[in-house]
Amino acid sequence: MSTEYMERAIELARSTLGTASPNPSVGAVIVKDGRVVGEGWTQPVGGPHAEIIALRQAGDAARGATVYTTLEPCCHFGRTPPCTRALLEAGIAEVYSAVVDPDERVNGKGVEELRAAGVAVTVGDCAEEAVEALEGYLHRARTGLPFAVAKFAMSLDGKIATATGESRWVSGEAGRRRAHELRQTCDAIMAGAGTVVIDNPQLTARDAEGKPLERQPLRVVVDSTGRSPVASQVFHGPGSVLVATAGADAATEAAYRAVGADVAHLPGDDGRVDLHGLMCCLVERGVNSVLVEGGGVLLASMFRDGLVSKVEAIVAPMIIGGENARTPVEGEGFAHIGDALRLGRVSVGRLGEDVHVVGYTPTSRGGLE
Repeated sequence: MSTEYMERAIELARSTLGTASPNPSVGAVIVKDGRVVGEGWTQPVGGPHAEIIALRQAGDAARGATVYTTLEPCCHFGRTPPCTRALLEAGIAEVYSAVVDPDERVNGKGVEELRAAGVAVTVGDCAEEAVEALEGYLHRARTGLPFAVAKFAMSLDGKIATATGESRWVSGEAGRRRAHELRQTCDAIMAGAGTVVIDNPQLTARDAEGKPLERQPLRVVVDSTGRSPVASQVFHGPGSVLVATAGADAATEAAYRAVGADVAHLPGDDGRVDLHGLMCCLVERGVNSVLVEGGGVLLASMFRDGLVSKVEAIVAPMIIGGENARTPVEGEGFAHIGDALRLGRVSVGRLGEDVHVVGYTPTSRGGLE
């Protein structure tokens, strides 16, 4: 196998993050006699899969060629016909697939079908690299829940704002760019009512000049009692808004709907929003990945319920101090260090002067298994 072709397929897969869900973000490259004759990537839902786009581009050159694809080709009828059938009809001779599709309708059956028809199939090359673009889909396929990324920026002493509530800007410019990269590639952005009331965020994906992008993730406000003002910026930007509530009165719900927001009534046993129910609701809306931007109460509840898959933390080299200054994860916390949630697959890098820490929780199933 030539690694460069699979790396190109992974690059194509990454380009579709945020646009392919609920389908996986897949890239495919077709090579004939050492030359790329076709490339493809997953189209928005209902459109062709990556392999089909690549086959169309390759045309007759696909016969006897090799396919590099980041995910096992599907072998079932869904919104589109199976990719395995198209590969066989095109006369593909060899397939390299980075990751097996955990969907119970596939899960190795695509590989078996191709091999039974005489196609040479190799699985696992560049798998770790390919998983990054697939982790939202993989987690949702295995658990039935979205892949939730907890993102926050904090000072060296663990504060996300001063005691007076001022929070702009804790992270530097590079950290803020990273936040918008995450917004561009997720399917939904979630924030609690406290964040909406205190910070009045837009929760939109924007370019380097601060202009909203054409494609916007779903904005989700978790507001148990309906205290988010309808004048808040989150309700008036481009894209769709969902308010998840447990005890908002009818007049408040009607006010949210009047400004174009959808409302989901999801009461939990404690009188707050049932977060597990909310995550199931998001899957029904085609969400594979959700970026949770706070605040501390919401993140504490998400961690408590085992709903966070990944953490992206930006640590700024500053000291804020203050007994009452806000922290990224509040709630009751863990009584014993031994019970604290520890991240795995941790990587540490730099974003300007800030430190960028990425890690996965024990409940994450977005990687290789």
